[in-house]
Parts: sequence; structure tokens; C-alpha cells
Amino acid sequence: MKRFATRAAGPLGLSLSLSLGACHREAPRVAPRPRLEVTTARRQDVEINREFVCQIRAIQHIEVRGLERGYLRDIFVDEGQQVRRGQALFQITPVMYQAELARGSAEVHYAEVEYQNTRLLRDGNVVSPAALALARANLDRANAQRDLAQAHLRFTHLDAPFDGIVGRLMARKGSLVGEGDLLTVLSDNREMWVYFNVSEREYIEYRQSHQPNDRVEVRLRMANDREFAHRGVIQTIEADFNNETGTIAFRAGFANPEGLLRHGETGTILMPSLRRGALLIPQASTYRVLDRVFVFVVGPDNVVRAREVTVTDELPHQYVVSQGLQEGERVLIEGLRRVRDGDPIVPALVPPAEVFDALSRLPAE
Repeated sequence: MKRFATRAAGPLGLSLSLSLGACHREAPRVAPRPRLEVTTARRQDVEINREFVCQIRAIQHIEVRGLERGYLRDIFVDEGQQVRRGQALFQITPVMYQAELARGSAEVHYAEVEYQNTRLLRDGNVVSPAALALARANLDRANAQRDLAQAHLRFTHLDAPFDGIVGRLMARKGSLVGEGDLLTVLSDNREMWVYFNVSEREYIEYRQSHQPNDRVEVRLRMANDREFAHRGVIQTIEADFNNETGTIAFRAGFANPEGLLRHGETGTILMPSLRRGALLIPQASTYRVLDRVFVFVVGPDNVVRAREVTVTDELPHQYVVSQGLQEGERVLIEGLRRVRDGDPIVPALVPPAEVFDALSRLPAE
């Protein structure tokens, strides 16, 4: 009996154990779909500020060079000094040129006396007309040599040809200066010419958008990332493209009443360009993989799909998209790190007007 009972109890005990285990097994849980905000791409006209590296030049910037050979006797200005037109800059030792002028004046006096005597003789019919003409020629030659000596003497005194700022002094008092030696530079910084290079595509867009006489204003961002207080105007475009770079040079003029800008500075020109019917998305709706830009598009089934888009222009907190997205398509604007391609969500639609109005009030980065 015990043996039978033991054998009989085995299957019964196993059956009870399986029944109890089945009672305690739970059904698999389904994770709830996350509720995330989405918005739609919006199409509108926008003004794009195109940026161009620029070189800043003074409207007048000249080299002051010695016109005669001699010792630099006096320097009347200092580096960085503001000077007025006609103000004395340098004086080269004039001793030799003063002597030449004195000799030239004596020769003029001698030739004039000789001419007067010859004319009296000609009036008495003592000499021929040719002799009188020769005396007159000698007088004219003496006057020319004296004028040349006066010019050499004037060249030893160098004055400022216009109002400007003196650059670095390249010679010191007592230095021997040769003809043509650089002494300093002089810059008129009241107005600045700013040059920047524009690509062929951007040049064509500019010419198609503006008439030749249109007043097109531009802004200047200085090296400290601040904008210059005064706006400039496009003044001229060079005649030819640079075949090596594929660009053409523009020139903008900027008033510089405070003298902040100096010759040789660099900066960035911000030139506005109207983009009609641009498709906009928030920058927060994108993520990058290397140099490619992606968004999560929410389909009609509320499933997110990763999609690559082409960004052509950048606005503060917004991108202009040319490919990969259609107007009205929903894009995810929050929780991009919480989802993967193919995940279902519960979309909370935020009207695009509300989203882009909020972005426009954010400070530019």
C-alpha cells in the first residue's frame, strides 16, 4: 500500500504544483506611450543675414616718403597723432638745397643783366636778332633752374596732404633719408571702405533682387562680436570675378565719426537677403549625425520616423529647410533623446505660430 500510494501521489502533486504556478503568472506589461510636443513646419518670407569676412580700409591711406636725400632734421608729429591738412610732418636738412637756390638766383640775376644789355645793343642795331633771342633763352633757362632749386627746397619740408592719423614712424631724428624712403603712413578714417567677397550664386541673387541704384544697407560685426553702431551702404562691385576663388569683391562705405574703426581691421559683413516662401523648423527639433541633420517626423499613425533634411540657411533658433520635409508635416520638438525610429507616441500639437513667436523672442546666441 505504501508503495502504491507513493507512486500515485507523484502525478497528483505535480499537477497541483503546475496549477498553482499558473495562478501566480502575470500578463506582460505594455509601456505607456510618451506624450511629447510636436509642431508643423511653416512656410513664410524671411530675411536672411548672409555673413562675409571683410577687410576694413581707410578711404585715404597713403605712404609718406622722403622726396629728397638728406638728414632728418625735425619730426613734428608723433605716432597715432591726429593731424590737419597742411600741418608740418618732417623737415629734411635743407642746407644743400638752400645753396642751390642761392646759386640759381644769382644765375638768374646774371642772365637778366646780360639780356638787358643785349636788348640795348639790339635797339642800336649793334647785334643781330639772334643774339637777343639767345640772351632771352639764357634768362629763361636760369629761371627754370632757380624754380627747380626752389622745388627741391620745398620738398625738404613735408606737410600733411589731408586730415588724418599718423602711423608708425619709420625713421628717427638725425637719420639719413634717401629719396623715396618711407617715413610714415597717413590714414583718413572719417569714412571706411569695407571689402568682402561674394560667390557667383550670391552675386546673381543680389543683382536679381536689387536695381543698380538701390540703397542696400549692410551691418558690420567687429572682431569683438559686437555690431558697429553705424550701418553701411553697398557702393560698388568690381568688374571681374576672381577665377581662382570664384568670387567677386563688393565695397561698402561706413561713416566713422567716432574714429573707432582703423585701417587694416577685419570683421564680418551682415548683408540682408529676402527669402520668399522659406520652409522653417525650430532648431530644437533637429539632431546631427556627423555633418547630416535629422528630424523625427510624426506620421498619421503617431509613430516617429527619423528623416534627413537639408538646411540651407540659419536664423536665430530656426533653420530654413530646402529638402526632406513638406509644409504641414509634424516634427517632434521635445524628447528627441527619449525616442527611437519607429516608436509610437502621443503627440501634443503646439500651433506653429505659437512656437515661432516664442523663438523670435529668445535672445540670439
